[in-house]
Amino acid sequence: AGWGKSVVVGRGRLGGIPMGAIAVETRLVEQVVPADPADVNSREAILPQAGQVLFPDSSYKTAQAIKDFGKEGMPIMIFANWRGFSGGSRDMAGEILKFGAMIVDALREYEHPVYIYLPPHGELRGGSWVVVDPTINEEKMSMYADPDSRGGILEPAGIIEVKFRPQDQLKVMHRLDPQLQLLDSELEGVDGLDDDAKASIKEQISARENDLKGVYTQIATEFADLHDKTGRMKAKGVIKQAVPWSRSREFFFYLAQRRILEDDYVARLKAADDAIDTASATEMIQAMYSGDWEDNKAVMTFLSDSAADIEAKIIEVKKAAVAAKIASLQSELEQL
Repeated sequence: AGWGKSVVVGRGRLGGIPMGAIAVETRLVEQVVPADPADVNSREAILPQAGQVLFPDSSYKTAQAIKDFGKEGMPIMIFANWRGFSGGSRDMAGEILKFGAMIVDALREYEHPVYIYLPPHGELRGGSWVVVDPTINEEKMSMYADPDSRGGILEPAGIIEVKFRPQDQLKVMHRLDPQLQLLDSELEGVDGLDDDAKASIKEQISARENDLKGVYTQIATEFADLHDKTGRMKAKGVIKQAVPWSRSREFFFYLAQRRILEDDYVARLKAADDAIDTASATEMIQAMYSGDWEDNKAVMTFLSDSAADIEAKIIEVKKAAVAAKIASLQSELEQL
């Protein structure tokens, strides 16, 4: 009961479709380390764990849940709202790196659809993005985000500390602010022997810089935050689509229904001809459809209504594959 509380896993149904679910505990939780019964000096320890952070126990719990869902043949819904991994010396000794790698391994081997969704006001940062990135298993994994969510390796405050340091801010202030430009001109025109005038102007410059510092930091933070929004994430190709929370249930229901049908037909096409890969099989099915391939509801309806036509296509592909194999064997036999 006191183990792995920062991650919540379970099973549920989405419109009747069985699915595994992995969610994040955003509140502060406590890990209970029981006393060692073989050591009379041992005592029970209670360790606080921050929300939205992956710890060794919750990382192992997540990896094990993914493996369990895979054995049960269920698609997974991951509500990604992590700010990163815990990086303390205790957690490093607790093999946080190994358990984080177990999440990657479990997802890489997963044979069913995995949907990663950034909920409203949620964020995906640091190493936690790395372990759920769709490029781990591009055939099965896809990422979506609510328009109010954020995603990026560094948070805006961290980005400006690296990309827009105080000395860079000062350069921009002196380039853009008319008052600082005037003071710089006055400083250049002061007689080199007038130390009091120089000190006075430098003091005014320093005061003006301090007045502007908060404004420039706020603008820089807002600018960095724009790069973490769904529009930029979609432009960079790290998410497939922005999905508002209000229609997420409907969206993922039709997506899940579509993927069940599509993956079944793709698997049968690949079984009919060993030379066909997933991309080629998908292109064959897509060529039979004249509508918008990104419209999950329409594609699901097409896959359901065109079962006979797709079945005929599978038989045609299998016949061609068998004929090609017979021709290859015949050619090999003639050469003997």
